[in-house]
Parts: sequence; C-alpha cells; structure tokens
Amino acid sequence: MEKRILGLDPGLAILGFGAISCTQNLNKIPETTVNMLDFGVIKTSADVEMGQRLCTLFDDLHTVIEEFKPDLVAIEKLFFYRMSSTILVAQARGIVILVLGQRRLPYVEFTPAQIKQALTGYGNADKSEVQEAVARELDLDQIPKPDDAADALAVALTASYQL
Repeated sequence: MEKRILGLDPGLAILGFGAISCTQNLNKIPETTVNMLDFGVIKTSADVEMGQRLCTLFDDLHTVIEEFKPDLVAIEKLFFYRMSSTILVAQARGIVILVLGQRRLPYVEFTPAQIKQALTGYGNADKSEVQEAVARELDLDQIPKPDDAADALAVALTASYQL
C-alpha cells in the first residue's frame, strides 16, 4: 500500500515543498519503505505587490498538488521569529490552508521541536543535524538545497513516522 505525503515549509518569499512516497509491506514483518519523489521551492519576489505574491503561492501550490497527488499534507507550524516576518508567514500559511481546503486534503501540523525530535531524537537539534537526518533517511548523496526544501522533506518524514 502506497501513501504519498507532501511536506510544506510555509513562507511568503520561499515556500518549501518535499514529496515522499511511503510503501507499507504487510507481508512477514510490517515494514515501511520511504522514497523521495521530488522537492523544491515556490518563490515570490518582494518587488511584487502582496496580493500578486499570494496569488503566485495559490496557483503554484495547486500545481504542486496536481503533480504529486498527495494522500496527506504535513505542514510546519508557525514559529514566531520577529513580528513582521510572522505576519508574512501567517499570510502564506493561510493560502496553504485555503488550497488544502479546496482540494479536501487532510493535513497534519508539527512544531519545529516535534520535527527535530522525530528526525534526530533531540528536540533542540540544530538545522544541520536535521538536514543530515533527512539525507540519511532518504538515502541521498547530499543534503537537499535550498534549506526550505530540506525543511519540507523533514516535515514529510515526520508525518511518515506516524503511519
């Protein structure tokens, strides 16, 4: 049985996405094989008007969902940095939730600490430890770039551990 998970790292300037496939082998010993399908980012320019940036996220996220046809979407929960960036991320996150609602896609959310805990066993792990865990878990030769895409794969992996 295959389940596709789309991980999202919401942001207005850069929204990271990472798609994985989880196949459960129920013969003999229950085992799940995880494979990366693809990863990338949706970018918007600060030179463009806010409404147009949100439209770009909306349209491009629909395209990503159409391409990967996920069974589940995993989203990193909003984390407070500075008030100005938090508001921008919240706006992008609203677009994500809207698109998922339109597509009737189920989603789960994880805090950064939950993602770090799931991948490294330590909730205060640094970014490089999480990225190394992503590469190791997906049997990749190198850490996915940019960071936003690697973060999205980490969110998707976290969801896969709960299957």
